Amino acid sequence: MQNDTQQKQDQPTVSNSQIINWVIFVALCLIWGSSFVLMKLGLYGTDGTPVLSAYQVAAIRMLSSGLVLFPFAFRAYKRVRSAGIRWYILLSGLLGSFFPAFLFCIAETHIASSLAGAINAMTPLFVLLVATVVYGSKIPLMKWIGILLGFTGCVLLFLRQPGDGNQQIFYALFAVLATALYGFNVNMVKHKLLHVSSVDIATLAFAFLTLPSLLVLVVTGYFSYPLLQSQFVLATAASAVLGIFGTAIASILFYVLVKRAGIVFPSLVTYGIPFVAIGWGIFYGEKIVWLQVLALMVILAGVYIANLRFPAKKKCDTTLLT
Repeated sequence: MQNDTQQKQDQPTVSNSQIINWVIFVALCLIWGSSFVLMKLGLYGTDGTPVLSAYQVAAIRMLSSGLVLFPFAFRAYKRVRSAGIRWYILLSGLLGSFFPAFLFCIAETHIASSLAGAINAMTPLFVLLVATVVYGSKIPLMKWIGILLGFTGCVLLFLRQPGDGNQQIFYALFAVLATALYGFNVNMVKHKLLHVSSVDIATLAFAFLTLPSLLVLVVTGYFSYPLLQSQFVLATAASAVLGIFGTAIASILFYVLVKRAGIVFPSLVTYGIPFVAIGWGIFYGEKIVWLQVLALMVILAGVYIANLRFPAKKKCDTTLLT
């Protein structure tokens, strides 16, 4: 009887804290993985007919995320007293959210949302590459092998595309550029904004970007559309949901998970996002070829190898920011 009690005590148990961490993790995979199909719905609605332009979908996304966090911006602004730090936060918003939002939307005017989700998996590889090339971080040989393997997978993604392959490759490069900007942003935050609260960074960055986002909508003639028609209501709603959940709320959830579970566990969201994106692509009838799945496996294998812990003089944060 005593032995049975001792064995039960020795068995590993899952704490409430771990359950909460897993709930946040799954929620992030679902939210960020669904971002790519929401972009598609903003661009083309449910029947594939063009509704909003790429610039309008991205602008609504950024505007809605900024408006959600705007009530908290004043307190964040008071906490960040240095004008120089505020400029870095604005730059972080541009590199980590604003420009990538436009680049991914432009890409999805000619590529499938599932492909965009697969390309997004390259973000940690660019984080490591920028850390080495720009900031001089020392990266072991095995991490370089992971980076090269990941980029090999990216090349495989482009080898066989349905339809006009050359045109799709060109537009897919916009998505690749977006992940490169993510890599620059993560490294800049690490070196310039490490002492600033992550929530303050997100709040101020998105609040700063509400004005240029609104300006884009005005310049592109969004407010001249018959916005009460069903297709515009759906496209606008999809873009707003993308901003509120896919940008604002997801960013806060990610920062909460980092504080609760450290850096390594949240970075694994990278592996879940493309599978959710592919699942939505299949649901909406996008053509997914076997080579795309193989390429995704190669990319994720490269990400895995690149994130293995090896002794190095300088450690590199490969956390995913979207």
